[in-house]
Amino acid sequence: MITVRYFGGAAEAAGVESEQCAPAGRLDELTAALADAHPDLERVLPVCSFLVDEASAAADTPLGDDALVDVLPPFAGG
Repeated sequence: MITVRYFGGAAEAAGVESEQCAPAGRLDELTAALADAHPDLERVLPVCSFLVDEASAAADTPLGDDALVDVLPPFAGG
């Protein structure tokens, strides 16, 4: 199972701080499934950054069956 952790506004939009998801081939496939499961995420996901197994990830990043995906909305501060 893939573990997805949401931070800030992404957690608020998803209504959870983390969840387990069925394996997905690539990050963009996972984010599409997340948007379907949590409609409020659809407005947040396009501006988010993603980490897969603690490394910066692009939409076409492949996901292992036990990947850790962090969803990070933009934030201010230092």
